[in-house]
Amino acid sequence: MLDLDTEFPLIPDLIHLNHAAVGPWPRRTAEAVAEFARENCFQGSLDYGRWLARYDALKVQIAELINAESPDEIALVKNTSEGLSFVAQGIPWEAGDEVVISDEEFPSNRIVWEALADRGVKLRQVALRQPGLTPEQALMEACGPRTRLLSISAVQYASGLRMDLPTLGKFTRAHEILFCVDAIQMIGAAPFDVQAIGCDFAIADGHKWMLGPEGLGLFYIREPLITTLRLTQFGWNMVEDAGNYQVKTWAPARSARRFEAGSPNILGAVALSASLSLLAEFGMPAVSQKIINNIDYLSENINSFAGLKVISERSPRRFLGIMVVQSESGDNAALFEHLKAHHVLCAQRGGGIRLSPHFYTSKATLERALEILSAWRG
Repeated sequence: MLDLDTEFPLIPDLIHLNHAAVGPWPRRTAEAVAEFARENCFQGSLDYGRWLARYDALKVQIAELINAESPDEIALVKNTSEGLSFVAQGIPWEAGDEVVISDEEFPSNRIVWEALADRGVKLRQVALRQPGLTPEQALMEACGPRTRLLSISAVQYASGLRMDLPTLGKFTRAHEILFCVDAIQMIGAAPFDVQAIGCDFAIADGHKWMLGPEGLGLFYIREPLITTLRLTQFGWNMVEDAGNYQVKTWAPARSARRFEAGSPNILGAVALSASLSLLAEFGMPAVSQKIINNIDYLSENINSFAGLKVISERSPRRFLGIMVVQSESGDNAALFEHLKAHHVLCAQRGGGIRLSPHFYTSKATLERALEILSAWRG
């Protein structure tokens, strides 16, 4: 039976409610990395072929996690920004093309599109909260005949608003608009099915809800689009015949490996693979329900505390792992310092304090956080 207390031996006075920023590693991940370090220390690259097999096996894990048709649709990237940049710089844009995003995006899903202005690409930033419209309707109504791509975060990093991705996927497919999802605040926190969503691209770092290391993430690209993006990075590993170093005539790999220019991050792959094995063992539907239950428990209690209010979305199917608490006095900086002084890991986001528990977060941990919050006198 899975023992979550054993998997997450956090120091006793730490209350980790910051998985929307950087999550801790499970014990199995730390042990996998330590084992890999010992192997490097004592036998070097003796079994390098096995290391590469572990790297490729991670792509199989990811393909299963997000229901990609094939691991060939998965590239391992340094971070979300790199994956988004592959899309932004790879599409053969024409002057007058438009990109639609929301006005709540993390800079990673804004700057890459703003950088296209010198190529004549127009960026539309849409307010998600408009009277009489759902967030999806607001985005869809902003799309026009020159809209080439719609890019949206699955869950907004500051407000916690959860998007109805299948609705957007159906719309974009019907209107021949490319659909890109920044999935960093969802993958690892809830089931994520690229085929059900109908997205063309999905990108996520591994260091948040997937409980892996920084420096390694996933880039999903739908198979028919793999060869349509202009390549912006080149190296020995992205060619079809990557093991033949003497070849003079080369072609890019037919799979998403064409986006992996150089030496693989095997250390990161060892870590992320171990973390994903924990999520798979617990089961993503169960992970998601535990996270939602934790948010519900925090919200119901915090709303009864004098001087505090929950301002993030609480409607069914509109939230996942992020909630924002606001000091009614407006002194959110002091509230943050109060929490930090009591070893509560959280973040100042969305006009308040962002709390983001994971599935393993115990009720006892939540109760300790609530006790600290209830003592706030702002």
